[in-house]
Amino acid sequence: MDSPQNSPPQDSPDLPAVQEAPREPILTLPVALTAYIALLALIHLRVLLPPEIENWTIDVFGFIPKRYDSSLLNLQIPGGAGAKVWTFVTYSLLHANLTHLGFNVLWLPPFGSALARRFGAIEIFVFMAVTAAAGALAHLVTHEHAVAPMIGASASVSGAMAAAIRFAFARGSFLSFSRSDADTAAKVPALPLSRALRDGRVVGFLSVWFGLNIIFGVAAIGVDAETTSVAWQAHIGGFFAGLLLFALFDPVPRVRSDAADASSQDVSDRI
Repeated sequence: MDSPQNSPPQDSPDLPAVQEAPREPILTLPVALTAYIALLALIHLRVLLPPEIENWTIDVFGFIPKRYDSSLLNLQIPGGAGAKVWTFVTYSLLHANLTHLGFNVLWLPPFGSALARRFGAIEIFVFMAVTAAAGALAHLVTHEHAVAPMIGASASVSGAMAAAIRFAFARGSFLSFSRSDADTAAKVPALPLSRALRDGRVVGFLSVWFGLNIIFGVAAIGVDAETTSVAWQAHIGGFFAGLLLFALFDPVPRVRSDAADASSQDVSDRI
């Protein structure tokens, strides 16, 4: 008598063996973005330095609008003439505390990850530097005589978010209902800017983003309410730079406007 445990399954010969290829998680960080986050964390270890060195570091590498005020010839700010150049970028590598650092890093996996895959390692670093400079310029224009240093990667993060929404909602991308694997989702053709600004999902994202920044700015809600406030003008400067300069960095050929109309119907096709 045959043992039931040794009997082969009756339906196994009729079923083909199918093994689905593993799909890479959409939030897996590319090497370039991992290196960027590691650099921010490494630089933040400066808070372990003696207070006088920490303060010197902020003065030399933070963005101080007063540094560009020609009417104050006797004002001595550490860093000299060189700091008038490098602080347009270096301020974005410094953070006030772990909460400040963590809040900026929190937004990088969904938006910066897709952008790093799309642009490449060198290009994503250049892009982050350009959007940081745009944020510093916006802060300078709106805080011409400010002495307090501005620090933080928020302008660069905002620029990455703005650039990512140029393709995030297109069919197959990472905010799409029909998204592909991480690499494919990052390489879908971007919507033309004029078409993107007519997409309800993009407009909704912009409305929420601008609303939150204005609320935080007007309410003076800061990372540390006793000493700092949100430099929301810098956020907006970086955001606009990312939105408008995206095309200069994008290596993926753009789709025609009519094709973009078809590719953006992710939601309506499922209603």
